[in-house]
Amino acid sequence: MIVIVRSAIKSDASTLLSLIEQKAEFDRAMKGFSGEISTTVEKIERTLFGDYPFAHALLLEQDNDVLGFALFHYRYSSFSGEPSIWLDDLLVAENQRSNGHGHKLMLALQSQAMSSSVSHISWTASPHNNKAHEFYKRLGAEVERLDGQRPYFRWVM
Repeated sequence: MIVIVRSAIKSDASTLLSLIEQKAEFDRAMKGFSGEISTTVEKIERTLFGDYPFAHALLLEQDNDVLGFALFHYRYSSFSGEPSIWLDDLLVAENQRSNGHGHKLMLALQSQAMSSSVSHISWTASPHNNKAHEFYKRLGAEVERLDGQRPYFRWVM
């Protein structure tokens, strides 16, 4: 059973919505999100797959079953003159965690970053998700700053 990572396409919009809902539940449990989701399949189709894609998604699959995703967008610093990536969401399905799938997603994102010549990937995580913090540090990411107790990670390419 081979696990692959691929770029999401427009027909994946409903799958992405389901993954976003799962991510919101996870974040609520980690006290990292307390709001409600207002996105829809139509919004995802328009904003990720329309004329001007504002973000991109990678899907982790095994035998056509989606096991996780990474949602990201590009940023640009006028001061450094360099692009970077902001990782907005990373999720591996609950029953698939601790199997190396998060690592596979992050390596695919790293590959995307390197082919795009970005300087780094940044993201934040719930201050309560210590398992994720350790995972990110093992990848080589560093805590760039803290906002209260919330860490902001930076993975230099």
